[in-house]
Amino acid sequence: MLSVRHAPLATAPLVALMVAPARAAWETNMPVGVTEVSRSVHDLHMTIFWICVVIGIIVFGVMFWSIIHHRKSKGAVAANFHESTTVEIIWTLIPFVILIAMAVPATATLIKMYNADDAELDVKITGYQWKWHYEYLGQDVAFFSNLATPMDEIHNKAEKNPHYLLEVDEPLVLPVGKKIRFLMTANDVIHSWWVPALAVKKDTIPGFINETWTKIDEPGIYRGQCAELCGQNHGFMPIVVKAVPEAEFNQWLASKQAEKAQAQAAAGREWTREQLVEHGQAVYMKICAACHQPTGAGIPGAFPALTGSPVATGPIEKHAQIVLHGVEGTAMQAFGAQLDDVDLAAVITFERNALGNSTGDMISPQEIRALREK
Repeated sequence: MLSVRHAPLATAPLVALMVAPARAAWETNMPVGVTEVSRSVHDLHMTIFWICVVIGIIVFGVMFWSIIHHRKSKGAVAANFHESTTVEIIWTLIPFVILIAMAVPATATLIKMYNADDAELDVKITGYQWKWHYEYLGQDVAFFSNLATPMDEIHNKAEKNPHYLLEVDEPLVLPVGKKIRFLMTANDVIHSWWVPALAVKKDTIPGFINETWTKIDEPGIYRGQCAELCGQNHGFMPIVVKAVPEAEFNQWLASKQAEKAQAQAAAGREWTREQLVEHGQAVYMKICAACHQPTGAGIPGAFPALTGSPVATGPIEKHAQIVLHGVEGTAMQAFGAQLDDVDLAAVITFERNALGNSTGDMISPQEIRALREK
């Protein structure tokens, strides 16, 4: 996402005009943040910054003083000497002392950042192209967090809101005042989970678990993004953390557990084709529209159209297998582990009876469950 703060001065006026609708803030320093670690990182940053400022003032001060007071027009004659033991000791000791002055606070901050002991809540974070999956370990709660910015804003058909490309359908909800350990991995390619206000930035790597932690001091909403170039829709992979008091978090957790029970019950009831199509439209717009487009037209050369496609109009079991297991060697992911039986049945039925298709058939959640077991 383009930001004025990253633009060279010569191009800043042009970039400002280009991003005016998004109202990009002009900031010249890193945020202080809302965690103890983030404040330590900011303090370390300022310490190193002022050391560099002092070094710059001294070095350039001596350089300009020498240029002015020892110029040729004043009759200055250059001294001729080498192998001064005193000078060599001085220019070795001074950088050594400076590096020690930097290393001590830096090491203390790094030790603090890597100490995830005594966590009170564990959250597993998995990166997908292009969304995040959050699992509250031991709490029987898990969900995907997807970009919620309307497609009309992305395609410049509507005015962009202040949180353009930084809003999601399901934020990561965390309690304030609790130490939370994050266990991070990825399902496909390398991603990077980055929330500046929490001073958390950690790569998520397929087949590998990274660990970090946070303890948020203030309730609020804190936004971030994937900081690794992870594919075509890399810029559509935001992070939203909602920090709430512990009592509110417990209520939210209970409501998510109840939602899961309701979803399991819904998978066992009978659905009509019309009900599945209506539910499937919401699933399609959240999960599929970014690649296949809201109209089903796809993106030529990148993502195939669903309108009139042999998959969406062919045998329904083959269609379901592709959605369940993906297509190897393509961008088509396996959604069997990402969606429940109702969502899968609904989105498949929607794709076959909307987007310009009208097969007139449907697949039930029970049939999806049977296909999983094959």
